Amino acid sequence: MKTIIYKGYQASVEFDDGSLFVKVLHIDDVLVAECDRASEAEAVARDLIDAYLADCEEEGREPAKPYKGSFNVRISPDLHKRAAMNAAAEGLSLNGWIGHAIEEKLARAGRPHRAEASPSDKRQAIRA
Repeated sequence: MKTIIYKGYQASVEFDDGSLFVKVLHIDDVLVAECDRASEAEAVARDLIDAYLADCEEEGREPAKPYKGSFNVRISPDLHKRAAMNAAAEGLSLNGWIGHAIEEKLARAGRPHRAEASPSDKRQAIRA
């Protein structure tokens, strides 16, 4: 599966049942379009997302955000304690420390790319 990132949204390009589809991922709304050639997939994804954002603006509703910036993680009490102690030793909040750990892991995996940051993402990064 190929993915395309545009305006903070991620779209997949998939071949299914003889057709090529572009689908916007990680939101509750269903945004899917069919395209004729793989070379058109990126333009189709951009058009799909732009049309969705324009529709939301026209209807006066807030577009769905692909991620809200928070998630729950279940870990052992010992791992929780060690992470909290390391965060405090580095002068960071646990959230900030975990964010740095995720960034480091992604960089080691060769995927340091960050999606376009929203203003609230930038404010949170400054606070951390």
